[in-house]
Amino acid sequence: MMMVSTAGCASGAADTTPAGGQFLKREVTVDGGVHRYQVFVPARHGLGKTGGTHGQAPVPVILFLHGSGERGEDGEKQVHSGLGLYVRANAGDFPALVVFPQSPEGQSWEGQTARVALATLEASVREFDGDPRRVYLTGMSRGGYGTYSLALDHPTRFAALVPVCGGITSPRREEPLVVGPMAGEPDPFQAAARRLAHLPIWIFHGALDDVVPPEQSRRMHAAFEAAGGNARYTELPDANHNSWDAAYSDDAMWAWLFAQHRPSRP
Repeated sequence: MMMVSTAGCASGAADTTPAGGQFLKREVTVDGGVHRYQVFVPARHGLGKTGGTHGQAPVPVILFLHGSGERGEDGEKQVHSGLGLYVRANAGDFPALVVFPQSPEGQSWEGQTARVALATLEASVREFDGDPRRVYLTGMSRGGYGTYSLALDHPTRFAALVPVCGGITSPRREEPLVVGPMAGEPDPFQAAARRLAHLPIWIFHGALDDVVPPEQSRRMHAAFEAAGGNARYTELPDANHNSWDAAYSDDAMWAWLFAQHRPSRP
């Protein structure tokens, strides 16, 4: 039986950015194991003396799934690439909580690692008054695969998805990187799109990507269109695998994302 403690206990001092937002270190216990993660708390949200918020209106929440290079157990690498860099550079006015779980070495965002990610999300929403109707999921590379996988397993949890240079099937014959819930489907792209057609989604990919070919996102976008889904696709003509810097710097994407609301609790 899975045992999860989502108390979100503090671990170490807060990392206060020059602009005032805070990256707070936390721990969560899942199946008896302790897992480190971090939460960015926006400056205007503020923290009380006990670490909780001052009772302001709930804020939107983003769950970020990192890529292969940020895996480990230090609770640090996942905030120094991708979305973490963008949030740190814009900490003065970034309006959302951002939850940064970390996947262990050799793991993808499946099974227990996915349960850990959700546990960090639930702990953060509870501790910092996150808005349950405005919870968003994004990830890059291996985390882009994880974005699809987590959404497929929890299709009513998120208000919108932003997968960046991700995919559904293995990008190379020797790379066992697939979206687990779609294993065994005759056409996993179509099957995923049918199950996620109700969700707003904005896909990003580099046209020159030689790690995860852009065909993964092209096929996923086409499948969403065929399923009548609400999907946007931006292919960056000059980008290789790093399409995340451009994706997370896109003002139009943020305006679109924060306008999405889940209609009601599942």
